[in-house]
Amino acid sequence: MTPGGGVCAVCGATGLRPYLRVAQTSKTATLVPATDRYGSAPADIQRCSACGHAQVADFPAEPELDEAYGDAAEDAYLEEERGQRATAAVALDRIERHSDGPSAICDLGCWVGFLLSEADRRGWRAQGVEPSRFASAYARERLGLDVRTAGLFDAELPPGEFGAVVMADVIEHLPDPGAALARIHGLLRPGGVVYLALPDAGSRVARVLGERWWSVLPTHLQYFSRASMRTLLERHGFAVEWLGTAPKAFTVRYYLDRLAGYSPPLARGSIAVAERARLADRLVWPDFRDRMALVARAQPNRGESSA
Repeated sequence: MTPGGGVCAVCGATGLRPYLRVAQTSKTATLVPATDRYGSAPADIQRCSACGHAQVADFPAEPELDEAYGDAAEDAYLEEERGQRATAAVALDRIERHSDGPSAICDLGCWVGFLLSEADRRGWRAQGVEPSRFASAYARERLGLDVRTAGLFDAELPPGEFGAVVMADVIEHLPDPGAALARIHGLLRPGGVVYLALPDAGSRVARVLGERWWSVLPTHLQYFSRASMRTLLERHGFAVEWLGTAPKAFTVRYYLDRLAGYSPPLARGSIAVAERARLADRLVWPDFRDRMALVARAQPNRGESSA
């Protein structure tokens, strides 16, 4: 059964219950990778009483999502390249602890390609898929990467080829996250690993802030806890080997600018103070413990040899 319409995207149970009431956004509104519209979504958020997973009550139509993500463009991340590369390096360190060394790696939803660029420097054979025409063109033309402009389910990729697949800040955007994991399982070679990074809706910060949590965004359709993410992975043939937090490195200026989602004057004033103190361009890694990362290993399908 396809998730949506009261069906849990993690366990398939029906009868989801109201969880958070949020400001409604148009399902056809332009979606962008970063937003300051905290507390808004295409529909109210429901929670599964069986597994605890939360998701919006009504998903936008996939053609509308495809069009919106194809049009997505955002310059702010380009200005934060130093921090994005530092964050990517930490993710690759973790992936390499669970792999036999650099092989082929695929980043699904790679945006402008900073993680792939770092992987290429380390000797990985890097390939990416990105629906945004703006971001995928940057990855190819500015970074010289092999990045396909396509939806995550549309790109032709060699099955059983990759030692690692990455989806960072992607799975929470998908109407059918299970289908994404099934595709990843098919792309991985025997014993390959997937690295996921995503908001943790079960974190203390998320529970305290409720609908005002900064990860309640128009682009987010799924709200995973650690338990529900583990459940989804196990249902699709993965064994979780590591689970932890995944803070991102950005400048002080970038983080203070995100305060505009609560108060634009507060954001402007805070940035002015940081500039006067000559701190605005300092790289920081605040860990609110509300962004998780997991490494999970693909298990053999039934009837498939583990040799």
